[in-house]
Amino acid sequence: MNLTERAYGLAESLLSEPLPRRWAHSLGVAERARSLRLILGDDAGLMEAAAVLHDIGYSPRIASTGFHPLDGARFLRDQEGMDERVVRLVAHHSCALLEAEERGLRGELESEFELERPPLVDALLFSDMTTTPDGEPTTSEARVSEIIERYGPETIVGRFIQQAAPEIHAAVHRVKSRLTSVASAGQPI
Repeated sequence: MNLTERAYGLAESLLSEPLPRRWAHSLGVAERARSLRLILGDDAGLMEAAAVLHDIGYSPRIASTGFHPLDGARFLRDQEGMDERVVRLVAHHSCALLEAEERGLRGELESEFELERPPLVDALLFSDMTTTPDGEPTTSEARVSEIIERYGPETIVGRFIQQAAPEIHAAVHRVKSRLTSVASAGQPI
C-alpha cells in the first residue's frame, strides 16, 4: 500500500463515523491538494497524504491536548510511524504555530516538529483554507470569515484565525501565482 492509500484509509477510520463533516472537509482538502500537482511535482503524493490527514487530531480516539495539529502529528509519528514529512506538515498546517501560541503549546510544537519546506506549507495551507467545512471550494476570505463566525471572534480559534488571516491570504496568493507561472511556462517549478 502506498503512502496516499494508507493516509486515506487511516483518515477515514478516524474521522468518517465520529466526525462525518470533518471527514468531508478532509476529502475536499485532499482534492484541492491534487489540483496542485502541476506545482508539486514529486511531492504531489506526499501533499495529498498530508491533506487528507491534516485534521485527524480532532478524532475522539486520539485527541489528548485539544490542539488537533499536535495531537494528529504525535499520533502519526508515535502510533503509525508515518512519513516524517507528512507528520511535519500535519503538525504545522494552516499557521498552527500561531494557534499553539494562543494555547500555550508553541514550545512543544516547535521542539517536537520541524517546519517543512515553505512551498509545501503554503500548498497545504492553500488546500485547507480554500475548502469549506463540507468539502467544497471557497475563497480564503470566506473561509476565514466562516471560522470566525463558527467559533466566535473572542475564542482561542477566533483570535488565532484573525491573527493568521494575513499569512493565510498571502500563502493562497503565492500558490495561485505559482500555478499561473507554471501554467504559463508549461513545467513544474
